[in-house]
Amino acid sequence: MAGPILFVAADPRECAGLIAHWDNVRAVPLPVTWVRTGRWKGKEAMAIANGAGADRAFAAVLVAPKPSAVCNIGFCGALDESLRVGDIFVACEVRNGSRRYETLVPGVVGSGIASGGVASIDHIAATAAEKRNLRATGASIVEMEAAGAARAAEDLDLPFYCIRAVSDLADETFENDFNAALTSEGQFSTLRLVTGALARPRQRFGELLRLKRRTDAASKKLGDFLADCTF
Repeated sequence: MAGPILFVAADPRECAGLIAHWDNVRAVPLPVTWVRTGRWKGKEAMAIANGAGADRAFAAVLVAPKPSAVCNIGFCGALDESLRVGDIFVACEVRNGSRRYETLVPGVVGSGIASGGVASIDHIAATAAEKRNLRATGASIVEMEAAGAARAAEDLDLPFYCIRAVSDLADETFENDFNAALTSEGQFSTLRLVTGALARPRQRFGELLRLKRRTDAASKKLGDFLADCTF
């Protein structure tokens, strides 16, 4: 019997739009930050959010019951200036330094969906200048987990997909220091963010509220898109 399709993210909010389409959603005991299983299109599905970074995504795939396929999902930063907030991006490859992982394209992908290469790095691309440098490598978006999930899928000889929703633009530089707020568990420390935001409250708290609105909308769009896909 084929295992469940496994969706791997960094944060549970990235999975919220997806599991809204599932039936019989429940938590199960696994050594990860957050996990849910459910019934989707008559089959078992699992979503794991295990914190930011490739190593945590790699571990999430390995501790799950062997799935039928692995799909990395979540938010991303645009490198391509034509991408807008909320755009859905279907990867055709993931690059991590000298490593390159090919990705599959799900069925029933609608028209107007962006695709291309993913730069999977070990930190948040915080400035427009860094995004321009990453764009020069040929990548269209940037994120932190896809290479880890892809490596695990390769080790297990599983089909691999990467589908993301844009949360920040190519020409944007963050006011907040999100890298400094990231803990060793792959979570953003609210205390660190609030403390840092106090230095420039208008700009930094405004950015946090704006990102909250963006990611809430992006999660729903991502979930609705995934609900129409076949893997």
